[in-house]
Formats: sequence, structure tokens, C-alpha cells
Amino acid sequence: MQISGSRRVAAVLFLGATVALTACGQQRVGPAANGPAASPVGTLSPSPSPTPAGPARGNVESDAHDGAPHYRENNGFKIPRNMSAASEDAARTEAARIEPVLKRLWKAKAWDAQRVREELLKLGYRNEGPDSEQGRGTLVVQAHEPGSNPGASVALYVRRDACVTAFVQSTNYEVKVNGRFLETGCFEPRGGH
Repeated sequence: MQISGSRRVAAVLFLGATVALTACGQQRVGPAANGPAASPVGTLSPSPSPTPAGPARGNVESDAHDGAPHYRENNGFKIPRNMSAASEDAARTEAARIEPVLKRLWKAKAWDAQRVREELLKLGYRNEGPDSEQGRGTLVVQAHEPGSNPGASVALYVRRDACVTAFVQSTNYEVKVNGRFLETGCFEPRGGH
């Protein structure tokens, strides 16, 4: 009985795929993972049984908040854009000017948005005007939501890619430097989509 050429090729491909797939899903651990080790005839060695280290991690993003798969994809709107080195330096300079003002206001228990805006405008910032590379930056001050900790949130647009964000409230104050957020500018977005 003769087998035609195309059937022979199909049979060889089928057998090759079957052999290749017989080890699918198996994970080798230890010296045997790198290849077969020769063992003397007549001796039996116990096969290493790997100790499970917990559930499989699946698709993990190394730079994600908690290693969750698709973290950056699902939370990209919460991740600030990168700043140039020059813009970061400029933002740090402005943060150093803002911090003592907020510290003084916090100690005086004056954290309402109007008072915070008045004090920061004395540093020469523009009050929520058009953004440009000139001047000391555009200042935005917002009162905290009713029912939350009384205070004000501050955003200073230093350059097109750099911000100083801050807050002063009854319990504390903070000043930090960050790049802009895709959807909300200098303010960190709340919630999700």
C-alpha cells in the first residue's frame, strides 16, 4: 500500500505537532530544566517536586501600582505625563516659593480658597489666565468639596509639561511637583471612567 506525497506530508506535520504539544503546560524547575542529565544505570533518583509559591501571577505589569494586569491601560488618565528636566527644575523652584506660604496659612488656620488665592497671587502668579511660557505661571485655587476636610487645592501651571500641585486643609498641607494629567491638567483626576 502506497501513501501519496501530500498525505505523507500531512502525516509528518501531524506527528510533529503532536510531539511538540505533548509537553505543553509543563514547567520544569531545577537542573532538569536546562536539559536531560545523565544518571548512572541502575540508580534511581527522586524527581524534584517544585514547591508551589502561591497562585500564578498571570499577566503582571512590573511598573503597575499593585502588579495588576492592564493597570496602566485602565488608569492611564491618572498617570502624569513626563516633565523635561528644565521644566521639573522650574517647577521645584516654584514649589519652594509656595511651601512657606501654605505652611504659614495652615498654622494660621486660614485654608479657605479665597485667602489661599490672595496670598499666592502676591508671589506674582497669574490668576487662571491663558497659559504661556512667560511670567511665573497660571494659578488655580479650588475649595474642597463640601463634606470633606475643609481646605483648598492649588495648581500652578509652570510650563506646558510641569505643574506644582498643593493643598492646605485643617489637618495638614502638601506641595509637590508633577507632570500634567491628560484629562485634568495639573489636578490629579478623581474616580474613574
